[in-house]
Amino acid sequence: MTKRILIVGGGYVGLYTALRLQRKLRGPLRRGEVEITVVDPHGYMTYQPFLPEAAAGNLEPRHVIVPLRRVLRHCKLINGRVTSIRHAERRATVEIVAGEAWSVDYDYLVFAVGSVSRTLPIPGLAEHGIGFKTIEESIKLRNQVLGLLDRAASTRDEAERRRCLTFVFVGGGFAGVEALAELEDMARDYLKWLPPLPVRPRWLLVEASDRILPEVGPELGVYTVEQLRERGIEVLLDTRLTSAVGGRVELSDGQVFDAATLVWTAGVKPHPLVGATDLPLDEKGRVQATVNLTVEGYPDAFTAGDNAAVPDLTQPGRFTAPNAQHAVRQARRLADNLVATLRGEALKPYEHAYVGSVASLGLYRGVAQLYGVKVRGLPAWFIHRTYHLVRLPTLNRKARVLGDWTFALFFRRQFVALGSFGDPYREFDIATGRRPQASEADTRARASS
Repeated sequence: MTKRILIVGGGYVGLYTALRLQRKLRGPLRRGEVEITVVDPHGYMTYQPFLPEAAAGNLEPRHVIVPLRRVLRHCKLINGRVTSIRHAERRATVEIVAGEAWSVDYDYLVFAVGSVSRTLPIPGLAEHGIGFKTIEESIKLRNQVLGLLDRAASTRDEAERRRCLTFVFVGGGFAGVEALAELEDMARDYLKWLPPLPVRPRWLLVEASDRILPEVGPELGVYTVEQLRERGIEVLLDTRLTSAVGGRVELSDGQVFDAATLVWTAGVKPHPLVGATDLPLDEKGRVQATVNLTVEGYPDAFTAGDNAAVPDLTQPGRFTAPNAQHAVRQARRLADNLVATLRGEALKPYEHAYVGSVASLGLYRGVAQLYGVKVRGLPAWFIHRTYHLVRLPTLNRKARVLGDWTFALFFRRQFVALGSFGDPYREFDIATGRRPQASEADTRARASS
């Protein structure tokens, strides 16, 4: 009888688990003894550590995503969204793009939906903020920054110029710091090609705690703050965003100003799908996992990554951090334990001591702490690139990324804002008369969006 494995999510855990299962179950898959189904709404996995470089134009956006159909040749891929899971019945409901939905039955479940941005009920945030977790958001942000710089160089309205040149990033973790550093680096290069501006761009990093990049330690966190401030970036610690209504930013330190760009990177939370399952959750809304990466109380259900509360055996009483380092390693152990379950063998616990952290601060700058050794500047930047190149799945993607970096040594990066991607029908609508020519208000709205 065919054993059916359902993998929900095609991110780090989902992709790496499926890849390992393909390799370890090659024979049973070909004979039809095992069937692996992967459900993901996008059809590709995004290597998030490279999003800042994709946003800054150092990498081609297509090279930081891995098409699932290309690499999971022995799996069945469903481009859809799981809306509910009833593990007691071994059944999941999948909704396809057009609203069509059907049930998928399975014998073994791998729950790996990951996380979404953790937001707060701040007035105006939903209307004017943008996250930084997807390739779409990184491209959107790149287009927006370049478009606003162009507008600032063209407008005669001083207030509008200041608004266009004000970029606010909320959250001092890896995503916020790296995105801000890379985009500021890109913007500084682009300004060399624009007419001199009477107002210099204003970049702000807003962090509610008293330090940034806590993963690299206090010393390198302070060093990062110093480096960013030397570049003219305002780092506001112990400061919170209190309002963004109408694009007018209000901070807890009393500052009030208009900003055309507001990027929210203040943490993550488990994907909302966890609440549409009958799996046990902890107080933070994460699926309760055992040390063997099975779901608590369900030996035929497995989970890992950001949506799971995985006990950290290296720090008793704590759980593993929601980062790529753990997700990739957990996926391997999860796949091995799933194969062991199929074969009636003993499962092994997941245990991994945290190696350290690396962060890029723009071209040729970075910070890293590996095995307690602190590195900064060019060596840290090189370690950052090397580490993530090694971790990037598939030789195809490694070669493409390495090619992008090699070409960048000899040619300048491209400064092209393709903001029209967000409204591809506009020009044809104008040509056919279905839409009037853009007004000044429309132009400003598109530059801000």
